[in-house]
Formats: sequence, C-alpha cells, structure tokens
Amino acid sequence: MKKNLLAAALFGCIGATAHAQSSVVLYGLIDAGISYVNHSGTATTQAHSLTKFDDGVSQGSRWGLRGSEDLGGGLKAIFVLENGFNVGNGQLRQGSREFGRQAFVGITKDGIGAFTLGRQYAFSTDFLSAYSTGGQTVGGNYAYHINDVDGLMSARIDNSIKFTSANFAGLTFGALYGFSNQAGAFGGSPTGGSRTYSFGLNYANGPIGVGAAYTDIRYPNSTSAGYPTPTTIANASFEGFQELRSFGVGGRYLIGPATLWALYTNTRYVPAAGAAAQFDAYDIGGKYAFTPALTGALGYTYMNLGNGSDSIKGHWNQINASVDYALSKRTDVYVLGIYQIASGHSGAQALQAAIGSNTRAYFDTSGTDADNQLAFRVGIRHRF
Repeated sequence: MKKNLLAAALFGCIGATAHAQSSVVLYGLIDAGISYVNHSGTATTQAHSLTKFDDGVSQGSRWGLRGSEDLGGGLKAIFVLENGFNVGNGQLRQGSREFGRQAFVGITKDGIGAFTLGRQYAFSTDFLSAYSTGGQTVGGNYAYHINDVDGLMSARIDNSIKFTSANFAGLTFGALYGFSNQAGAFGGSPTGGSRTYSFGLNYANGPIGVGAAYTDIRYPNSTSAGYPTPTTIANASFEGFQELRSFGVGGRYLIGPATLWALYTNTRYVPAAGAAAQFDAYDIGGKYAFTPALTGALGYTYMNLGNGSDSIKGHWNQINASVDYALSKRTDVYVLGIYQIASGHSGAQALQAAIGSNTRAYFDTSGTDADNQLAFRVGIRHRF
C-alpha cells in the first residue's frame, strides 16, 4: 500500500514537472478613444472637420497566444498567434485575417537565437520603431510617418523564415526572407507573390540604444503581397512600381527620467524603368517622466519626397505632443495633439497633409486643398 502511494506521488511530481516545462500565455491590449481633426476629405473631396471614435491609435488592439516547450539542452519550441481587431465594431484587422498581426512557429537555442517560420515582422519594425516618436510615445499610429511607407508600424511579411540572434551583451541581429510562393517566380512577379528580404542590427545597453535595418520588397503591389505597401503618399501616386527599398538608422539616450531619440529613414520606390522616387524622414523627440505615473512627450518629424526632377517634390513638417497618465501598471489614459503642414506637388496636383496611415483610413485629404491638419485625441489603453 505504501509502495503504491509512493509511486503515485512520484508520478504526480514527474507529471507536474513536465507540465511546468510547457506554457501557453493569453495576452492582449485594447486602445480606444475619441479623435478630432480640422481637415478631413469627404466623398465630394471637400475638407471638413471630423470627430470620431477611433481605436488602435497608441497601439493596435490585439489578443494573442504565446507558447513554449522546453526540449532540453537549452532548446525550446515556440509559437505566437496574434489577432488584430477593431474594438469599435469587433471586426478583424489586417485584411480580416484571423491572426493577421503575427503567426509563426520555431525553435530557440540558448546563446544562439531563434529560427522561426510564418507571418512575421521585418526588421524595419523590430529594430527601428523604438527610435521613432510613434514608438516612443502614445502618439503611436498617428505619429508614424505618412502611410507608414518605411514599415516602422507594421511591416509584416507572409511566408517568411527569420533568424533573430540571442542577446550578446546588448547586441542583437537578424535576417528574414519572405518567399513569393509562386511557381517559376522565386523572385516574385507583379501578378503573383512578392519577394522580401530584411536585415537588422541593434544594440541596447544601459542608457544607450542604437539600431539599423534594411528591408527590400520586390513587387510589393502583387496580388498576394504580405505587406500592404502604400501606393500613394499624400496624393502622389506610385502605382505599378517594381520594388520598395527602405533603410533606417536610429538611437536613443536615457538621462534620468528623460529619454531622447532620433531616427532617419530612406525609402525608395523603384519602377521597372526610369528614376526612383525617394522619401526621407527625420524624426527627433524627447519625453520626461514627471512622476512614475505622469509622462509628457514632444516630437518633431520632417518628411521629404522627390524623384530627381521637378515633377514630384514634397515637404511635410509635423509636431507631436502628448501626455500619458498611468492609472495602474496595465491601464493608462492619454491626451494627444498633432499638427502637420505640407507643401509641394506631384505633377499639377498639390500634395496634401495626411496624418496617419491610409491603411487605417485616418485623416485622408485626397483631392482637397488642405495643406495642413490639426488633430487631437483622448484615449485609454489597457493591457492584459
């Protein structure tokens, strides 16, 4: 009898240990609030003020599952399934995909890194976002660069394989390749899938952080592109371009309760023939924690567009200001204000102000004569 009880207890301990070696975590974030903008386009191309409910501004609303299994010897199997949704109406984001934000599985090894396969972020998002005003503040998706042309917000690549190194005294690096998945077109095609590769390097140790990344997407407007590449930049159209190449370098520095950051990105729209169009963004800013709960931030972004001739020239100046108050470790409320002014032309058409991203239909002024926008927002964010 005693032997049976001892055996049951032993097997129970073994089972508990085995169970502890595997884990699945449910997590998520919800962002909601009220936004106002002075100029917004309408069906009749007239600019009017707009007050609306908007979600996923500071960060995209999401829920996800993250899991790992200890395989022994420092080896683990991992997976992430992450869904994006609109909290205002319950609809799916990212083209109504079930797990449109991320979906991958892979292996990690202590001291080496992780090898993963699926729908994953390019290193423009992984390593550069943290050095931008959009990534550093509650300005989020309103503060990122026009139409997210440089992929800081959401460069998600379908059918990709990715290696991300372990942390070596603050240094991490990685590479990603996205397959076209089309027979006879390994490098992609305009009627099939796109081909992507991305590289990144980041160092974060103590008060200093610096990073760089390069992403190249061939045929980004193909019928099955994994990344919803914008084909316009505030009225300048780039339909049919063959390749999108984006490079960026950024850094941040901590001084007590203050954080300073700076970022430069260069994005090129490359056609099959002729001159490429180039979009440059210069992003600087700082934030200060007045108390553990209260943080104020101010950022400035200058954006420039050209194609080496007088046919396309554009300039945008944008100021981002925000105040964030933490009600708890998981819940905060914030106030956000952004002002943007534009100048330049694409052919005979004047370029317009455009806060946010056309992939989220924020404050489009296409076809209007609005060369400036002023936006305000009050929001709440909860993490679980």
